[in-house]
Amino acid sequence: MTAVTPESRIRLGRNGPEGVAPLGLGCMGMSLIYGATDEAESIATLYAALDAGVNLIDTGDFYGSGHNEALLGRALTGRRGEVLLSVKFGALRGPDGGWHGVDGRPAAVKNFLAYSLQRLKTDHVDIYRLARLDPQVPIEDTVGAIADLVQAGYVRYIGLSEVSAQTVERAHRVHPITDLQIEYSLLSRGPEASIFPRLQALGVGVTAYGVLSRGLLSSSRPAAAADYRAHLPRFSGTNWDANQRLVQRISEVATGIGASTTEVAISWAMTKMRRFGLDAVTLVGSRTRAQLEVALSACNMQLSDEAIALLEAAVPADAVAGTRYAAAAMAHLDSERPAGGS
Repeated sequence: MTAVTPESRIRLGRNGPEGVAPLGLGCMGMSLIYGATDEAESIATLYAALDAGVNLIDTGDFYGSGHNEALLGRALTGRRGEVLLSVKFGALRGPDGGWHGVDGRPAAVKNFLAYSLQRLKTDHVDIYRLARLDPQVPIEDTVGAIADLVQAGYVRYIGLSEVSAQTVERAHRVHPITDLQIEYSLLSRGPEASIFPRLQALGVGVTAYGVLSRGLLSSSRPAAAADYRAHLPRFSGTNWDANQRLVQRISEVATGIGASTTEVAISWAMTKMRRFGLDAVTLVGSRTRAQLEVALSACNMQLSDEAIALLEAAVPADAVAGTRYAAAAMAHLDSERPAGGS
């Protein structure tokens, strides 16, 4: 299997960990959100990633209502030292799997971490981040609580997720922020306008997720209602048809340079973030070793200026049909608020 080269490793943000592979493994899909999973293959994929030099592993305490953390806790026994664990918290879930908002109160922060440490079978989390901004709690209070956990040794670094440039600045005044986790792909280019330039100026890194638009760019379609993508606008009705026409255009460019659509999409995101001067990790949600191998191969691709221009001409920034999430979820995204509106 392709390996991460030593020279490609980065420091994730001006104040973050060093020696981080530019490709990270997002584990959400290993916990039922896309439908049925194969636990043995999930663990084999995780081990293959570690063996290839991938060291940032991303999870959330609400993925499968704790299932994902418990899975990682079992799988990483004996290999914890090879991993930078990035953990999101704060999303509230019910026993029926429903979503009930976000809790960023300081007491809740410490409570969430206590349970995560137990499930992950570890004494610390490397990067800890609120999954979504809690509109009822100032970000300064939430980050201040995580800073207390850093001081106590339970957390190494503080990250953020899906917040605006203004919120990053406010948090950064309380404690240095290592990175912002945010969706970024050929079909989701919103961060380019104001978020990426401000992160670069602050020395805050990026952990980009959704680089394949949850499989849309690899023509993966929800197979059942249990796959949450069945409820996302970009996968629904005429939006799906319109977006598949965009994917076909990307495929034509990819074929012209002797690569797959998946490889081109991942390499494009990596290349663009470097051009913004960002210290960035590109997360892939590989659930199989075969998918991981394709993602790893993309790390070694060098897209030319001509290829970048062809891709962006084929898929203009505003060409995608449908929003990233359904309306209710979009309303909770601080990152989608107009600049200056946070």
